[in-house]
Amino acid sequence: MNTDSSTDSGDDAHPASALTQMGAALSQAPGAVFKAWSSWVPIRSLAPRHRARILTHLLSLGPDDRYLRFGYPASDEQIGRYAESLNFERDEVLGIFNRRLQLIAMAHLAYEPAPQLPDKPPMVEFGVSVLNKNRGRGFGARLFEHAALHARNRGIDTMFIHALSENTAMLRIARNAGATVERDGPDSEAWLRLPPDSVSSHVGEAIERHAAELDFQLKRHAHAVGEFIEAIGEVKSGVSDTRRAGRE
Repeated sequence: MNTDSSTDSGDDAHPASALTQMGAALSQAPGAVFKAWSSWVPIRSLAPRHRARILTHLLSLGPDDRYLRFGYPASDEQIGRYAESLNFERDEVLGIFNRRLQLIAMAHLAYEPAPQLPDKPPMVEFGVSVLNKNRGRGFGARLFEHAALHARNRGIDTMFIHALSENTAMLRIARNAGATVERDGPDSEAWLRLPPDSVSSHVGEAIERHAAELDFQLKRHAHAVGEFIEAIGEVKSGVSDTRRAGRE
């Protein structure tokens, strides 16, 4: 295998959440605070009740995206089995929703990845998918950062990524975070050494979790209000049509 990049040492070499960066920016100029806030992406922990949304998201991936995500051209049936097999008690599944409450990006942090190396500290495997129309907005990188923070706070030493060598977007995210990337023909593996958890890392994750939940609830209420207004419009339209027909 050829090592493409080396892992840096120290906390500064590892991804920091946008909200953590925002806190550091509070003592700086207002422009720095706005920049930190504008880069924040609400990432929500998913649960068994989201399984149908996860399935819809994965089935929306095109053939090429399925190949890059799973390492093989996954069929609808194979994706269905994968979604059904997700263990929400053991693993962490993260999602990004748009204002229509559609799951546009998700990550799976598997706490029993394969392979687990003997005599090595515990590792966790990371996988991510983003709908094609939502690419180029940094969602994959944000999910990677959030997953690293989650794993770090649970005593995980290393985050592991197995990807096809042609999955340059995923490997770029790993390299930018300071991961060691090793290539072996069509496959590549990336290893990101995580720093120990700290009070600030736990606080940062808690703030992100509550902020993302608030964001989702606001979107849910806005969506419900929008549907209600649309229903009223349909009723008014129906009444108008009935009156017009009566006059005719």
